[in-house]
Parts: sequence; C-alpha cells; structure tokens
Amino acid sequence: MRQFEIRFATADEVPQILAFVRKLAEYERLAHRVTVTEDDLREALFAERPCGEVLIGQSDRVAVSFALFYHTLATFAGERGLYVEDLFVEPAHRGRGIGRAMLAFLAALARQRNCRRLEWSVLGWNAPAVKFYKSLGAEAMDDWTVYRLRGDAFDALAAR
Repeated sequence: MRQFEIRFATADEVPQILAFVRKLAEYERLAHRVTVTEDDLREALFAERPCGEVLIGQSDRVAVSFALFYHTLATFAGERGLYVEDLFVEPAHRGRGIGRAMLAFLAALARQRNCRRLEWSVLGWNAPAVKFYKSLGAEAMDDWTVYRLRGDAFDALAAR
C-alpha cells in the first residue's frame, strides 16, 4: 500500500462524503434511494449535537475510502459499541488492505472510547464483503431481523 492515512472528516468535506455515499449506494444497487443532501449531512454530522462521525482514508493525499459510524449501547451486556453505518473503498483501491485498515482504526478507536464491540450490516448478496468480514473473525447475527419504520407509518406513530 502506498502512503495511506486515516483521519476524521471536516465539515468542508461534506461534498466528498456525499460523493462516497452515492458511490456506495450505486455499488449496493440502491442509488435510487439516495435523497440525502449536503445540508442534511452537514446538520447530521457537524452540528452542535452530531449523530455520527466520519473517517476519511487517503492514499497519497487523495480520499479513497470513508466510514460513517456512531455509538451504541447493548443494554443486556452493558457494552458500549460503535456501529459502522457505511464503509466504502473506491473500486480501484480495493484489495490493498484499506478496508481492513479502516476497520482496524475503528476497532482501536472503539477500544480507546471504552467500547467492547464493533458492529455493521451487510447485504446478503454481497459475497466478497461477507467473506472479508468473516476473515476478520466477525460473526453474522442471523437470529436478529432489522425492522424499520418510515414514511406514513412513521408519521402516524409519531403523531399519536
């Protein structure tokens, strides 16, 4: 791997973050669902009470990867954790250890912040990602099903 570094993103990089989000959505065959704007990201990530943080991976000073994450709490175990919402490496830079470096950085950061777990989701069809995550020792949580409430159903419940 060439000169590679990982650092926290700044508010000035919101356009780059949005570009990575769009590329990830395209890879995941979900580009049609991207409605987020730069203003949305700026508010979510760099406002007074941010709900997430972003890492940028740079190879020779060019942004080639990103990870968006936030804190969690597993109440049964009392374990703090980091949840990786998005992890993306530019296709031309895959296979060079960048994804592993990003996750290693996140694991070290989690440990530094007194977290005992790192979690993320992966689409079932994404065999290369599943193989990669298993090679790290990650375990699939097959007993759990994610539920999502949004749109009219979300609005109706919130209005009660």
